[in-house]
Amino acid sequence: MSKKLFDDFDPVSAKAWKQTIQVDLKGADYNETLIEKTGEGIDVKPFYHADDHEDAYVINPAQDWLVTEKLYLENIEITIENAKDVIDRGAESLWVIIPEADEKKLKFFKALKDYEIPLYVEFLFSDFDFFKSLDAILQDQDQTVLVGYDPIGRLASSGNWFKNQKQDFEVLIKTSELKSFSNAINVDARLYQNAGGLIIQQLAYTLAHLNEYLNLFQNSIEKTEPLAVNVMISQGSNYFFEIAKLKALRLLVESLAQELDISIKLTLIAEPTKRNQTLYDYNMNMLRSTTECMSAILGGADWINNLAYDEIFHKRNEFGERISRNQLLILKKESYFDKVSNPVDGTYYIESLTKELAEKSLTIFKTIEAGKGFVQQLFEGKIQKKIKESAHKEEEKLVSGDFTLVGLNKYQNPEDKMSQNLELFPFLKYHQRKTLIEPILEKRIAESIEKDRLDGEKNVQPPKENK
Repeated sequence: MSKKLFDDFDPVSAKAWKQTIQVDLKGADYNETLIEKTGEGIDVKPFYHADDHEDAYVINPAQDWLVTEKLYLENIEITIENAKDVIDRGAESLWVIIPEADEKKLKFFKALKDYEIPLYVEFLFSDFDFFKSLDAILQDQDQTVLVGYDPIGRLASSGNWFKNQKQDFEVLIKTSELKSFSNAINVDARLYQNAGGLIIQQLAYTLAHLNEYLNLFQNSIEKTEPLAVNVMISQGSNYFFEIAKLKALRLLVESLAQELDISIKLTLIAEPTKRNQTLYDYNMNMLRSTTECMSAILGGADWINNLAYDEIFHKRNEFGERISRNQLLILKKESYFDKVSNPVDGTYYIESLTKELAEKSLTIFKTIEAGKGFVQQLFEGKIQKKIKESAHKEEEKLVSGDFTLVGLNKYQNPEDKMSQNLELFPFLKYHQRKTLIEPILEKRIAESIEKDRLDGEKNVQPPKENK
């Protein structure tokens, strides 16, 4: 065909579309009827048009993404078996969580030498000698290794540093000089979503969190070498906003790097949020996590780990993990979500959201920096206060019915009983201990309603052990 498909049709302007809509409304107010107000302060319009998008905010994400499997390195032999099994079943990368500095755990990495699978290694401790020993092993192996050592994330989530700020940052700098961990910065931003923060807060806090490390590294890094930055992020249920969130994050990190005159290689590691997972009608968790993984893919995440539908109340089990992995494999191998680079390119709605989220987040970020930075704002309790306010508003919407979780506050199954099905304690636990700051606490939005339902069941005996 020599002609383009729509050459025979006259273009319709945004103004003409709006006039047609107003006629169809038959006197109803356009703004009150069709404009949706959001907690982020963004007004969602009924349509988006090219007339409003002369400057496109398109960020090209990686063309490919990795199906990731999370493993907790406790029992070494069992974890080795599990790792080999999940690799055989389709996992393309491993997220390995190491709880303590036990040299025996290095056996795990030696056992995977021949697999050459990309690794993201998350450390729940600070021990440079252990990091150095692991580096010596990994240098002899042809593997991509991402390092998950995040002292600020530890402070935000627990209220304390690993040891103290000076020592933790010294370990961070020394670790980044190791060959396998070269120039590595890690930001665990999942906390801000799982605790109930707005998307613009999540973006601003992630950027401010990262900026603390960039300020620390700025005088010690080689400008010729890109700084490897890993950001772990949780995806919520607001589908299009979550796609735009990842695109906005790349835009913000790129802008910050340009401002500091450094080069950054950003890797986004995404997983579904725990915030909206439920005990009752728990199969709905599979639907929630599927759309959340889809938004991560379309937003440009590089590594994606899925959460099992029974993550919050069952111990690790092969069935739940196989289902969660297969959700990703179906998206990749059968739905072809890896075949198109940046499939949302040119979507005016998402590009508009990307721009607005980035601008509003940047305003919050500048306020944090004017207040002496993210760590200082944590010590003053300002970050915690803002997240709690947002979380409380969201929980009020759930109770009032303005926010729906199917099976919990809508379409409940009264025959659904869970009190005898709990292997793990699914609610936030409070421990009395001394902390430097008030920690930011992850809490599922459904907890208060679920507690009332459990109390209504007979012989409720929540288990004592937790994950």
